[in-house]
Amino acid sequence: MIRTTPFHERLSQLNDQHLYTHWQGTLSPLRYSHAPKHEYFAVRNSVGVFDTSPLFKYRITGADAERLLMGVLTRDIRTCRPGQAMYTVWCDDRGFVMEDGVVFRHAADEFLLTAARPAQAWFADHARHLRVAIEDVTDDYGMLAVQGPRSRLVLAELTDAVEGLGYFDHAPGKIGTAAVTVSRTGYTGDLGFELTVGADDAVAVLDAVLEAGRPHGVRPFGEEALMMLRIEAGLALIDVDWHNSRTAWVDADRVTPKELGMGWMLRGIDDDARPFVGRDAIRRELAEGTSRWATTGFVVDWEAWNELYRGAGLLPPKDPHPLPYEVMLREEVDGDAGAEIGYATAFMYSPVLQRHIGMGRVRPDLAAPGTTVRVELTLNHHTVTVPAQTARLPLFNPARKTAR
Repeated sequence: MIRTTPFHERLSQLNDQHLYTHWQGTLSPLRYSHAPKHEYFAVRNSVGVFDTSPLFKYRITGADAERLLMGVLTRDIRTCRPGQAMYTVWCDDRGFVMEDGVVFRHAADEFLLTAARPAQAWFADHARHLRVAIEDVTDDYGMLAVQGPRSRLVLAELTDAVEGLGYFDHAPGKIGTAAVTVSRTGYTGDLGFELTVGADDAVAVLDAVLEAGRPHGVRPFGEEALMMLRIEAGLALIDVDWHNSRTAWVDADRVTPKELGMGWMLRGIDDDARPFVGRDAIRRELAEGTSRWATTGFVVDWEAWNELYRGAGLLPPKDPHPLPYEVMLREEVDGDAGAEIGYATAFMYSPVLQRHIGMGRVRPDLAAPGTTVRVELTLNHHTVTVPAQTARLPLFNPARKTAR
């Protein structure tokens, strides 16, 4: 059975391509027009809306709700007060990342957790003997991402909840007669908000956002534009940048939080009051320095890129569509390519940065920003390389993203 979201009735009328992918059995638009680049620029220059409703949503309540999340999430949920949200991952016993999500704290004993893949059974397995309830409320709510530099202006016409809302904060509000939760969250690396609304009110809320956004050139955007945005923002994606350790066949497809560039989540890992799943293995990794990889961004030398293609009799391509496969990274040795040192999980031409960029993993000793690496490509049926510089993620990080 193919499912649709609470916003589908209206968004499908705005989609002249009718090209969809399946997001865990739910229709998700690839693009709304012939050019996803137009949708991308709507977000970077003005405002766009994206239907995030296919995310699984779990309401976690009860006297031991915090205790459960302390025992399974990599980040310390105690530092998240009511009215705040927190991006986090959860791991297996060996310290390998399983999945990620955002947890919204509504009260001392009430949370809402989102996840891209089903996770209720795993959380329930760790909740045995605890005073906690885990309810799947995925179908009860629609989630609409309103993203871009004018997103606050648009939503301010509809609700007071955006006023003074800090980065990763959330607040209740109303749009028309519909109750909504407004959060300062998103997956674009730009100023943005997400609206969580009851399924029955979803279309009315969407219509209000589209009407308020009309003077600002609001556009719905699909997954193709989202992939461009999230790579610039250095945001990892499950099944692309890593694989769930439970479903991966080999350790080469598994990754730890440290290797995934999320070592910042491990603050307070030595606190014995929070023995979360995988903690012991991660502590050993940190103490013994056994991380296999370090995640980094990289930016290709544009002059070398142009020279390489023009020397082969070709126009240098500038394709914003991310490559659907891994690209090997090699060591720089006297201006030429040496041994393999890692691989890129994402590679594209960034329209806003006007450079070829990527995200990938390299040996930890070669991850310092500014290190020269060689990106392996195929040109005229031959393998060639082009120099690039490693760079700190995110590669696009406007001040407006976190500014009040």
